[in-house]
Amino acid sequence: MKLMPVDIAHKSFSKKMMGIDQTEVETYLRQVAEHMEALIKEKNSLKEILREKEMQLLEYKEKDRTLRETISTATQMSERIRQDAERDAKLITNDAQTKADAITHDARESIRNIYNEINDLKKARLQFEANLKALAQAHLTLLEQGEKYLPPMHLPQHNFAAPAERTTEISPLATR
Repeated sequence: MKLMPVDIAHKSFSKKMMGIDQTEVETYLRQVAEHMEALIKEKNSLKEILREKEMQLLEYKEKDRTLRETISTATQMSERIRQDAERDAKLITNDAQTKADAITHDARESIRNIYNEINDLKKARLQFEANLKALAQAHLTLLEQGEKYLPPMHLPQHNFAAPAERTTEISPLATR
């Protein structure tokens, strides 16, 4: 049975012969009731404080949970961003390397073509020079042969008085 201060204050005792002092018992019971009432108030106050603290604890636990979730989400996002950045960097690097390789290949191919053209031009020049020398030599040879077969050349004497009597000389070079 649970005792309440009111129960203690209203408790009555039976009277006996040579019994107890009623006033003293009532005073004592009043003191006990007041003390119990103070204890109950303190207990209720402590219960209220405990309830507030439990509410604060729940709020802190909720904030902690939210903070942990936020940190976890931020960590995952930063990891994804880092992975995406690494992947993008690799793609950019590979693309740049591919382009650089293509440019290098094209440049080497262009240089090779230029060297081939230079060599072809050198060969053509040498061939041209050889052909020119051969042509010049052939002309010199023809000139030398022509001098052997032709009499020395004299300047023709023209008779301006008789144009009908002109003689036409045929050169051996013209017959060829």
